[in-house]
Amino acid sequence: MTPLHPGDQLDHYRIEGVAARSGMASIFRATDVRTGRPVAIKVPHPEMESDPVFFERFHREEEIGKAMDHPGVMKVIAEDGRSQVYMVMEWVEGRLLRQVLNEQRKLPPERAVRIALRILDTLEYLHSHGIVHRDLKPENVMVDAEDRIKLIDFGIAAKTGARRLTFAKLSQTLGTPDYISPEQVKGKRGDARSDLYAVGVMLYEMLTGKAPFTGPNAFVIMNDRLLNSPVPPREIDPAISPQLQEIIYRALERDPSKRYASAREFAWDLEHQDQVGAAERPELRDWKWRRRPWPRRILFYLALALIPVIIFALLLYVARRG
Repeated sequence: MTPLHPGDQLDHYRIEGVAARSGMASIFRATDVRTGRPVAIKVPHPEMESDPVFFERFHREEEIGKAMDHPGVMKVIAEDGRSQVYMVMEWVEGRLLRQVLNEQRKLPPERAVRIALRILDTLEYLHSHGIVHRDLKPENVMVDAEDRIKLIDFGIAAKTGARRLTFAKLSQTLGTPDYISPEQVKGKRGDARSDLYAVGVMLYEMLTGKAPFTGPNAFVIMNDRLLNSPVPPREIDPAISPQLQEIIYRALERDPSKRYASAREFAWDLEHQDQVGAAERPELRDWKWRRRPWPRRILFYLALALIPVIIFALLLYVARRG
């Protein structure tokens, strides 16, 4: 496949420039020469086109983008007769929420709540149509000058009733360590409440400038949320109200049955904070202490570190037996 450059034409689209690049694809700003309308074109890197997992993700994202019709979902434009693999999407003026946070570190509570409410409104639509995003993070939220949002990258989204992916595809379906829910860490598929957990993490980050769970690698980050409580948001910024802190804790419940049951319920609390009772939570008292004694925790992390070694040894053994 010939690399695309500004001025090149791809079927009915004139390439204007590169909008973004990732390890799997490039997104170009382009113009539909038939209508003069600006569009975004996502083109996989040549080496990814032969990857069956990426191919599945790419087409899942395309199908969801075509089927969903909501202002908070990046719309994919149907295009037949393409000369190569690519996806045509609406052009959105805005920036990734990650870019906003990198520049401003944290947002005023009013703005953080406004963005969270718009994400939740979009999730309410998606969940009502049986779609779970499963990879919500600031890198997958576009924000415009009016704080309107677009959710992007539905590559690992799941549809209610669809077949469960196997362990062989686990790394492609888990999501991002900072935002993955506890049930997904435990290997469960995750549902709409997993998306709400990710919104809780993003709200925490927008308000405090920090992710609630951290660590030197993905294993530690993911398991930190199974063992520990995050620093209470008000410890980082006392300007955060007790009610808003309580809402975050409800979204970050380890047990999904104790979490918000729907995006609408989560949004209602954000819109009616004066009616949210701030509970006397143990998390407010014991967040400095590990739930496991030091020796057991050290053994736990050593076991995590040994997992790749054991897997490698098993693969080597199988290869030699073959």
